[in-house]
Amino acid sequence: MPFTGERYTPECEREIAYEHWHRYALARPLAAGRRVLDAACGEGYGSVLLARAGGQVLGLDLGADAIAHARARYGGEPGLRFEQADVTALDALPAASFDLIVSFETLEHVEAQERLLDGFARLLAPGGLLLVSTPDKRVYTDLAGTQNPHHVRELYRAEFEALLAPRFPARRLFGQKLLFQSVLWDLDRTGPAEASTATDAGLVDGLAYEPMYLLAACAREPGALDALPALSLHGDQAEGVYADYRDEVRRNRAAAAHIAHLEAELARLRGES
Repeated sequence: MPFTGERYTPECEREIAYEHWHRYALARPLAAGRRVLDAACGEGYGSVLLARAGGQVLGLDLGADAIAHARARYGGEPGLRFEQADVTALDALPAASFDLIVSFETLEHVEAQERLLDGFARLLAPGGLLLVSTPDKRVYTDLAGTQNPHHVRELYRAEFEALLAPRFPARRLFGQKLLFQSVLWDLDRTGPAEASTATDAGLVDGLAYEPMYLLAACAREPGALDALPALSLHGDQAEGVYADYRDEVRRNRAAAAHIAHLEAELARLRGES
């Protein structure tokens, strides 16, 4: 499928790939043995990831083209099916029929956000978990000074939390942002996690950033949230973003050297005239 700026495809590289894959990577270990709904599944790559983790997955999307593509590309995957549906109108699905619901970067694309979340609350089984993400309007739009033409109703953090609170009494809120980090990890995988951030005031504990995206883990029972980590990291072995950065630095340095050479040659010619 072609990338339009609205629906992510696995062929996209660099920043957007990290952001989208990371959300499904967080959900992946929660899918095993569960009935999973991927609401607004798009191209289908995330639904496949959850099915391969052992979930029985239903991927829904409003776009007929997206569902046709998903069926053609991933249709043979065990435990996975795709259906066309408006995820703000899921009354045909039976109540309490899913143990895990994921809906990533969907909320900002619909006006009927209350109806969307009401539907998720009705479909969530006892002990179930909802993972839902959306951009933080302050960072994504206000501070960036840009507008995404595909977004219908963006939310500030307080607005997002106010939508979730009456429907899901148990919640954990995560921030997501692509960061430039130095990572030290225990190769024996025995130590606890910690983080620090360099700021104008000096070195502070924790990740002292405003998140670009908000991801809420929602449930009725607090115990449903226990399986989630406090910190989740995601990368790619090819280091696509870092490789692109290094290529840009090389090109800029080469261009600067070429300009300096041309300026020196011009000065020489002027001196001879």
